[in-house]
Amino acid sequence: MLRGLAVNPSLPPALRERLVAAADRELAWELAGREDLTRAQAASLVARFPECAPLLVEHGTLTADGVDPEASPDVALALLDQGRGRPEWARALAADPDAGRREKLAECPGLPSDVVETLAADPEARVVEEVARWAPAGPAARLASHPHAGVRAAVAGNEATPPRTLAALVTGEGLPPARTCLVCEREEIPFLHDPYCPRADCDLPPGAACDGSHEYTTHLLRMRAIANPATPAEAVARFADDPSMLLRCELARRAGLPAAVYERLAASPEPGVRSDLAANPAIGERLMRVLAADTGHNVRRDLARNPRLPLDVLVTLARTVKTGPTPLPRIAAAPPAEVAELAAHPDAAVRALVARRRDLPDGIRDALAADPDAKVANAVAPHPGLPEERLRAMLGRHGARVAAGIAANPGAPAALLEELARRHPVAKALREIARRPDATAALLLACLADRRARRVAAGHPALPPDALVALLDDADGETAAAAAANPSLPFGGGAGVEGRLVDLPVGVDGE
Repeated sequence: MLRGLAVNPSLPPALRERLVAAADRELAWELAGREDLTRAQAASLVARFPECAPLLVEHGTLTADGVDPEASPDVALALLDQGRGRPEWARALAADPDAGRREKLAECPGLPSDVVETLAADPEARVVEEVARWAPAGPAARLASHPHAGVRAAVAGNEATPPRTLAALVTGEGLPPARTCLVCEREEIPFLHDPYCPRADCDLPPGAACDGSHEYTTHLLRMRAIANPATPAEAVARFADDPSMLLRCELARRAGLPAAVYERLAASPEPGVRSDLAANPAIGERLMRVLAADTGHNVRRDLARNPRLPLDVLVTLARTVKTGPTPLPRIAAAPPAEVAELAAHPDAAVRALVARRRDLPDGIRDALAADPDAKVANAVAPHPGLPEERLRAMLGRHGARVAAGIAANPGAPAALLEELARRHPVAKALREIARRPDATAALLLACLADRRARRVAAGHPALPPDALVALLDDADGETAAAAAANPSLPFGGGAGVEGRLVDLPVGVDGE
């Protein structure tokens, strides 16, 4: 309930002051998103919870006026990150003794070149890694020779890194060997990090390993280089037959590779590689037709989402693949002639694909609304512009099977929705009604019968005050929070919210 109150736009000033004073870490984060905090309240939150500074800056509660980077380094960092800081702050923070702050500084955009150079020479590898992720071409190219393998991996993911440098990182040609990595700088090698490591102070990733070749970080470097569009295709094509499935999955998502590389990836034994390949618009039609017959997990489903899929292949997939409620990219881009062809297709699964579009011509829209198949009718039911008589005819013909679609139609009148909620109170329909900005109090009360619909209805401003107050005690925490955040929630003494908080224990920092 307190989390909900913290974001409620109608929260009275006195209660806001009380919540700020007694906030724990979680509550402070919720309060930091408010736009009506005073500067004193914002300062109080930052003093106790510095991680709130970015949100307070984002909402304009904290500004650059009067900020001292030495006294308030977290506020200065947040302002620099939003592009609202001052260059002299960056120079001061580059010498901050806290490596974590220097690392955050390295994330900030638009740093002066001298600050970038200072951070690139930082003794802490994690600071230099952060510089390497965003540095312009010159510093990025120089950092490719850094002795720490983690810095090189960061350079590999930087799209500003010159292509020649990226190719060298992949092959290792022309670069001195890395001397250390995040594993061997801490552990005696050979070392393999236990995925279920019991050490509470250990932050090594699961499976991190080093036998002297820095293999874990080298693998990470290759992953980032493959994903980096600036890396030359010929430099990464070699990984088409790599033992690592993760590298081949990343390669399968790349554009601009030779057709022969995609063919080799299609022969991968893992369905995950082939499904990533199937979704890639860069593969050719012949390979798409091959993958259309692939029964591996998710291969055909991801192929159906490929925007360059031939229409006849998609028609074939429609009979066997669940594609979800959103129009597929190929269907969304279909020209008028194809839309008409699909809408008249003898297979209902194909008609349902085009029925999900929301820009259909009136004639096609109305014909699909009269479709004898309930799945087609339900798919087109939310289409704007459908007349009430057609919605009623659909409900009479298909009943509960089209209730959710009709409930999602922005033009559905309240009388029809009330009839629907009374005669066909299916859970999906109640959830759609609860989301409607025009839902009436009577409809919202009906939605309280379904747990998930109740969560949505609890935040609707049209819900009656008595029902809102009752939902503050709901066993479901999300529902109680939504009710507490509702701007229509009645405040005041007695049975009001402020009266309920008189004896409520509100601790500090989680106590």
